[in-house]
Amino acid sequence: MTQTPVPPLPPPKERRRLREAASLTQAQVAARVGVSRETVRDWENGRTTPRGRRREAYAHLLVSLTEQTAQMTAEITAEITAEITAEITAKITAKKSPEETEPQEAMGGRDMTVGQGARERAETAVRTAVPAAVPVEDPAPPPEARPERPLSPAQAFDALYAFCAPALVRQTYLLTGRRELARESVERAFELAWQRWPEVACDPDPAGWVRATAYDFALSPWHRFRPRYRHPEPPPSDASDRALLNVLLELTPPQRRALLLYDGVGLDLPETAAETEATTPATANRLLNARAAVAARLPDLSDPTELHHRLVELASTERLRAATPAVVRDGSERRARFWTRAAIAFTVALIGTTALTLRTAPTQYEPPVPPGETVLGVPPRVAPGPLSEKEQKLRAKLRAKMQHGPERLAPQPR
Repeated sequence: MTQTPVPPLPPPKERRRLREAASLTQAQVAARVGVSRETVRDWENGRTTPRGRRREAYAHLLVSLTEQTAQMTAEITAEITAEITAEITAKITAKKSPEETEPQEAMGGRDMTVGQGARERAETAVRTAVPAAVPVEDPAPPPEARPERPLSPAQAFDALYAFCAPALVRQTYLLTGRRELARESVERAFELAWQRWPEVACDPDPAGWVRATAYDFALSPWHRFRPRYRHPEPPPSDASDRALLNVLLELTPPQRRALLLYDGVGLDLPETAAETEATTPATANRLLNARAAVAARLPDLSDPTELHHRLVELASTERLRAATPAVVRDGSERRARFWTRAAIAFTVALIGTTALTLRTAPTQYEPPVPPGETVLGVPPRVAPGPLSEKEQKLRAKLRAKMQHGPERLAPQPR
């Protein structure tokens, strides 16, 4: 028994074009292959590639869509040809005149005039049914319909900040329970995004990139050593909001983050696991434990839908305002200049210290002087005592004997 080879997969853009040409949604394709809609979206964006049986099923589905598109193109082409031929024949039959003897160029011109309406309808039909199956030359767009100029990096950053910052500050407040820390975390996240704007602008989900950065900064354990964050902030005025916030702050940071992303922001389980950099089973376990802890303290919030509404209401009651985009961009640039100058100053100081060390260091090795040691076996020195009789006779003999040679001084006792 021979196994049918798996056909190769087309590029991601071609996969999306084939699905749209067949008038299918991502959910319908996901149901046929047996995966989720987010998986099909990742396949069409090129973020992931199917493998195993899913790849085989997806490849065969694309092949069938290709054949269906080709058949549709052939049918449309045949209908177009028949319509043009019938229209030309009817026109020639209805208008018989002496102009039939005109040159063939004039007939060709009339034939083109006669088939103009059919040709336009044909091009419209082809565009609607198969977007890329039959190449149709697009006319030049009018001046008022031409696309606008692309946004500058600053304008694109301002648009992203205006869209994400207000909601992100409220989410970070639920994550930390501190208003000032929430604003600071969001501003630092957008400052880092502006420093890495080429990377963030090309990211498939810039809002998710900034949200993950803000959450990481807000949950940093080093904030407990800062004097401004050692004391708790005033709680919400409403008793129910205060109880819910206290329950959230009693959860562990991973559980609190998973609960906020899933039940607060509305991400699905795979996206929550990807943003928290955890596996899907681990994220599901954290989410279940967090929901159980909230339901044990607040039984009214055992329903996930009610919990979602309460989280949204709690975040909306606080008047949290973020800085303007221009202020954030200027702060990011100032911080980047500061750290650049600090790095340059540190490098210069290191080079100067190294040069001074090389200049003042000795050029040869000088061994150290060893410490003194006691020498054994040497008799101790004694003070001079009285002369013996023999020594006295020798001294007298030496003094009395005539000395030859140069004169010398001889000490005499007084």
